[in-house]
Amino acid sequence: MARKLFGTDGIRGTANSEPMTAETALKVAMAAALQFRRGNHRHLVVIGKDTRLSGYMLEPALVAGFVSMGMDVTLVGPMPTPAVAMLTRSLRADMGVMISASHNPYYDNGIKLFGPDGYKLSDEVEAAIEARMVEGFAGDLAGAKDLGRAQRLDDAIGRYIEQAKATFPRGLRLDGLKIVVDCANGAAYKVAPKVLWELGAEVIPVAVAPDGFNINKECGATAPKAMRDAVVAHGAHLGIALDGDADRLILADETGTQIDGDQVMALIGCACADAGTLRGGGVVATVMSNLGLELHLKGRGLSLARTPVGDRYVVEHMREHGYNVGGEQSGHIVLSDHGTTGDGLVAALQVLAVIQQSGKPASEVLRVFQALPQVLKNVRFEPAGGTTPLAATSVQNAIRAGEARLGGTGRVLIRKSGTEPLIRVMAEGDDQGLVTAVVDDIVAAIKEAAPAPASKVAE
Repeated sequence: MARKLFGTDGIRGTANSEPMTAETALKVAMAAALQFRRGNHRHLVVIGKDTRLSGYMLEPALVAGFVSMGMDVTLVGPMPTPAVAMLTRSLRADMGVMISASHNPYYDNGIKLFGPDGYKLSDEVEAAIEARMVEGFAGDLAGAKDLGRAQRLDDAIGRYIEQAKATFPRGLRLDGLKIVVDCANGAAYKVAPKVLWELGAEVIPVAVAPDGFNINKECGATAPKAMRDAVVAHGAHLGIALDGDADRLILADETGTQIDGDQVMALIGCACADAGTLRGGGVVATVMSNLGLELHLKGRGLSLARTPVGDRYVVEHMREHGYNVGGEQSGHIVLSDHGTTGDGLVAALQVLAVIQQSGKPASEVLRVFQALPQVLKNVRFEPAGGTTPLAATSVQNAIRAGEARLGGTGRVLIRKSGTEPLIRVMAEGDDQGLVTAVVDDIVAAIKEAAPAPASKVAE
């Protein structure tokens, strides 16, 4: 059975519309509970969430589903996605759930599932859960005396804070550093400032007053201007912008210049190589990462393995081939020595360690390689009968023409988003003007082939 509910990062959609309804959340929980039954012991699921208003709707629906199947529930409240993954393993739970739509606006929400090992589920397991939802639950409900129980874990925040601090080199401190941390009014609004402060930094917190509606609103990793401006205004040494569930980050040096995930992967990967701790002979990234990263790693005798877009595919490749550093240009950084999924705060701590050990300003440390000109535009379209404008002959001709114009000095990448009705058009090469023209031509062809509502283009 092919997956219909699950995308590249769990289930996601507009809150209180399918599939993000209380009814569907209930069924997902019931099906997942069945999927992860493994013996006669009291089964346990850990549930965390970000700060969206709709979390108050989805959380009790999930609890009801798990409890009805005889599974106990531990609620940890607003916590980063990597914290939920960590607690799933730490508490020896049978599975974990994060209620979040990551970087999306407040009116969206999502459900991310983790196995007992703290890793996101494979496509096959997600498909099996969907199949169980279709089959129904007749005969599978727990008896009245076997219902699960729900309780809150009071020290969840403290557990994650100590785990995050433990990833920072022993004996090293952040004393003397002024750091801006933008928590996107999201899941890390309590933990991120505390971790940095406890390690010795002077902390300038930004977007740490969630109200259920302001998550990711003009703040965080997808809108880092607020963080960059704060760095300059406060004379900070570094800026950190997390997204709504804190599994990714964007940085800014002391000049307010933005630093993306490719530079972070280059820095951490090469630092690990210098320390003799890099495994796999290189770094794992997605097809979106800049060619400049690949060339830089090659110059250091390291490889860049590419996967489809989605941190779960990065993690799968890392596990299969023995890598311990990977991530995405968008800021998901996966360090398997420290966790099972992307962790924006932990990645930031590794960057801060390199900065402190170097004794140099962030602007000198973080610009690891020269990125090739890269242009990305998103074309929104209205799905119709499961088809996309990409199938149009005119669009295919425009793509081939763009590839021919770039020749062997660049590349074109076209892909459909796994979480939104968007087509992402990316090109990169030596010539900025040529790259821009290629993208514009392909975007124009897609817009012409798409239904009228698809005329919106987001840079």
